Amino acid sequence: MNNYRIILTIGLISLLTFACTSEFEDINTNPNKTTVGQIQANGMFEPLLYNGANNWLYYTWFWNDELVQYTAFTGGTTRQEHRYFISDGNWQSAWNMFSRYANNALHMSDLSIDQDDKSLEAISLTLKVLYMSNLSDMYGDIPYSEAFTGRLLEGTLKPKFDSQKEVYEQMFAELDSANSIYASDPLFLKPALDGMYGGSMEQWRKFNNSLYLRLLCRISGRSEMNAGVRMTEILADPDTYPMFESNDDNATVKFSGQDPYRNRFALENEGDFTSSGRKLTEQLIGMTVIEDLSGNQVYEDPRLAIFGKKNPNTDTNPDEIWIGTVAGCTEEEQSAADRGSSWLNHAVFCRADAPAYFMDYAEIQFILAEAALKDLISGGESKAKEHYTNAVSASLEKWSEFGQYSEVLVSISQADITTFLASDLASWDDAINKEELLANQKFLALFWTGMEAYHEYRRTGYPELTIGAGAVYNDYILPTRFAFPNTTMATNNDNVQVALDRMGGSNNMKTPVWWSKQAIEEEK
Repeated sequence: MNNYRIILTIGLISLLTFACTSEFEDINTNPNKTTVGQIQANGMFEPLLYNGANNWLYYTWFWNDELVQYTAFTGGTTRQEHRYFISDGNWQSAWNMFSRYANNALHMSDLSIDQDDKSLEAISLTLKVLYMSNLSDMYGDIPYSEAFTGRLLEGTLKPKFDSQKEVYEQMFAELDSANSIYASDPLFLKPALDGMYGGSMEQWRKFNNSLYLRLLCRISGRSEMNAGVRMTEILADPDTYPMFESNDDNATVKFSGQDPYRNRFALENEGDFTSSGRKLTEQLIGMTVIEDLSGNQVYEDPRLAIFGKKNPNTDTNPDEIWIGTVAGCTEEEQSAADRGSSWLNHAVFCRADAPAYFMDYAEIQFILAEAALKDLISGGESKAKEHYTNAVSASLEKWSEFGQYSEVLVSISQADITTFLASDLASWDDAINKEELLANQKFLALFWTGMEAYHEYRRTGYPELTIGAGAVYNDYILPTRFAFPNTTMATNNDNVQVALDRMGGSNNMKTPVWWSKQAIEEEK
């Protein structure tokens, strides 16, 4: 019976999509290509980790950075995401990507249970929640309890859509289950396969519980979820719930640089990556540069020269300063807005061995700082400042390692960190609105980390983004969610309609997701 289940699983997996679509990619792709019928659970691990991380990087660059105004594609008109021109094909692509990797994680879980591989059973739950949380955070209500059951005899190709509250409760339960398995210290059979933690169950466990804290922070505005109580319980028992303790614990996927273990931007030339398209915005420059009364740039965030580089064209940038383009500008404004604007740092991000980050220690410290400031956990403002200082320091220390790859070498010393924390950009003591300071610095620390900045912006309302005159495609509203794809609407319409009715809006990019600041305020 178990053999039959495995054969059935493998036979149907290529036909399955999240809601009966036909765009599901092969589950077994490089770097660990396997033959269908001979698959082992550990044969699925590398594709999940490396291919998943490369998709994570792509969505950072293509979607997150444009939506939250890190960058804007003003070097041409072939891409208009910063104007919120987002089509059904885009919704379908994002839906398929996140659901595909979640489904593959579940498949690995099924195989690991059949093959009695506890280490991969735990890891599969962590990775499933990582991808499902992003799917829910982008779309709202999604199938969870009945998701991916179409390949089972008792399953369905038309799963019900669970509310986001139900989705989060199920994700918390699965993270708890994974934590319990990690606690038994199961053996990871092939440590060389693990380009993130080398098979260390202790570090995977820290990632699992740090992800738990991220999700608790996400729903912390919903009082009925008792996020503060849950956080307090976790923090009170670090032996049971270990989390990131330093940058050494960061969830970092390390690429060797050799095909197929290579960063997806390795072959991207500078023009395609940034100079002919995506440029740093005036929003980002404004958050990282201090000008004097005469408009001279007198100080900058030490990370800025790692994130990007000044436009080298002295005709358009004769003063050799940081210039940001205008996110959401009109096509008529675009040429002037783009003139002399700064580029992404191709030398840093487009190396074959450049890593990908799912999560880091700085994020944990920002979460704890916010929780203390809002009295979700004990400590009050003094503890919040301590966590905030740890968070900013950790972020600068993390990025300092990448300064060596920049064309203009960057090194961030402890003295530089101290100076930054005392500057007008980051001073805790001088900040009038400390909640805004926290959110803004967390926003900067999340640079190049998946869709996190987009999620955080909708949760907090910070930073204050300016919607450009060219953002006509969503009626000058920064997308509050992605809409369900037409294929899903057509093949599972009854369940989709139940979800939309519960979410209180139409199938568009203006309906707020349940945990967002907008949704909570509209209910008051």
